[in-house]
Amino acid sequence: MFKRNLAKFNQAMGFQRSSYWQKVQPGSDLSTKETAPNSSHPVTNEAVSDDADYSSWMVDHPSALTSFDQMMKDAKGKKIVVFLDYDGTLSPIVNDPDRAFMSDEMRAAVREVAKYFPTAIISGRSRDKVKGFVQLNNIYYAGSHGMDIMAPPRPARSSDGKYHTVSLDRKGNDAVFQPAQKFLPAIQKILKELEEAIMKIPGARVENNRFCASVHFRQVREEDYGTLEEKVKSILKHYPDFRLGWGKKVMEIRPSIEWDKGNALEYLLDTLGLGNCTDVLPLYIGDDITDEDAFKVIQKRGQGCPIVVTSSPKDTKASYSLYEPSEVLTFLLRLARWRKSSSSSRSVLSQVWGVSG
Repeated sequence: MFKRNLAKFNQAMGFQRSSYWQKVQPGSDLSTKETAPNSSHPVTNEAVSDDADYSSWMVDHPSALTSFDQMMKDAKGKKIVVFLDYDGTLSPIVNDPDRAFMSDEMRAAVREVAKYFPTAIISGRSRDKVKGFVQLNNIYYAGSHGMDIMAPPRPARSSDGKYHTVSLDRKGNDAVFQPAQKFLPAIQKILKELEEAIMKIPGARVENNRFCASVHFRQVREEDYGTLEEKVKSILKHYPDFRLGWGKKVMEIRPSIEWDKGNALEYLLDTLGLGNCTDVLPLYIGDDITDEDAFKVIQKRGQGCPIVVTSSPKDTKASYSLYEPSEVLTFLLRLARWRKSSSSSRSVLSQVWGVSG
């Protein structure tokens, strides 16, 4: 009833979004299409229908901004841990994946949130590439869909009150967790074969994400989709230990191990000594189909706030929604302000990070 009334409130207060949002539906093949926003396009019956569809969808996935006070009320007395996707969440989706830069305002917001809550970025990108984009040292980085995790060099305290160090290796470097280490040689071979196979397809691009390989087709002509997909699948036939996944205008080749963003979320909670706690509240914000694995883990735990970033209705396990990265920025800033004004959160900070509030 609360969500239904909230959706009606959103409509009454004018929270309906522009009809010409970018539509990206995860698909099982390259036939998935995008429609770019066009502000000069006249209003049509289809546009009105899209608005109605989105408003109807928000009945079950209300805005995390209008739901913020209720979310924080539910979080009272709990240890909040923040998990964030990168592309499409902290940065906009762009044609050139090497130019998916986050704004200075977003970086400042993530930095502020990480002062008060354990914060991790879980991305399909390589860990080093994401860290290069974000440029913050007080957060966890989990690249390659969580197959390459690095902790910030700082102390933490487990649920039993005992301190432990988020470990460094013998050389004093940040420790990493890499469950797919043995697949690195095969991944390098796959990357080389992919480069050779698609080099003649205009717009196709291979990205080395260390423990996985991405084939971007955002700039590929539709008439070349079938050829590209066929070439990628023909290579994978020779690598039975790898599987093909899909994202927004990208094919992703990953090792066939039981590890995804959901597993990474659980691993990080365990690292913080919070894996079995009943008073922990994981907050995860993501926009792509791979983030659904994390949403499912939160849903299974029965505690936490899974938030999907989307400008159009989609099937999701998330409980709440944000429209685009600009709303993610607003949400993170509001979360930091809430912490500053909450005496209970100062206690949470001390318990989780082992430092005074």
